[in-house]
Amino acid sequence: MKLCLLGATGRVGRRVLERALEDGHQVTALVRTLDKVQLTHPLLTVLQGDAREAADVERAMQEADTVFSALSTDGGTTLTESMPLIIAGMQRFGIGRIVTVGTAGILQSRSEPELLRYQSSESKRALTRAAEEHHKVYTMLAESELDWTIVCPTYLPDEEPLGVYRVERDVLPEDGGKISVADTAEFAYRQLMSAEYVRARVGIAY
Repeated sequence: MKLCLLGATGRVGRRVLERALEDGHQVTALVRTLDKVQLTHPLLTVLQGDAREAADVERAMQEADTVFSALSTDGGTTLTESMPLIIAGMQRFGIGRIVTVGTAGILQSRSEPELLRYQSSESKRALTRAAEEHHKVYTMLAESELDWTIVCPTYLPDEEPLGVYRVERDVLPEDGGKISVADTAEFAYRQLMSAEYVRARVGIAY
């Protein structure tokens, strides 16, 4: 696999990078700050750039056959600015598969199935800006012809991985309260080689 990795310096992205290299995959990581990548490896190419710039995105994915985005909202509109460029780049280079990390807020509500969780009484968050950004990205991917998967964790503490967790298509596993960064990264990474949740959101929790 030749992987284009966006968000490689984030909590989930760093772990996905390590796993991909351990498994012998070729990785091109696009990062804004080179010093944040502490890892060197013969299979790793690190490019400095911005996922909100079309030329940088295309430079990172021109030799890829798969894309993983662990980009965050970054307190602004990074997600909604970058995703149209990612989709366009994938279309240009004939890349069909993308896995991204979203939020449990964009899963369907169990109590109000016509709403997403962040729109419903299930949401405990007063601010919805980040969820709205993820919602827009979900809509963009759903309207594309790409084989996408959005992994949607709930509360993400930096705890030791348990290796045992629950996943469910389009909804959060019942009474799911948290999932570690490590277990989220491991599950999301494995989706790159799986077709089980293609064109679906996946809720993940303990």
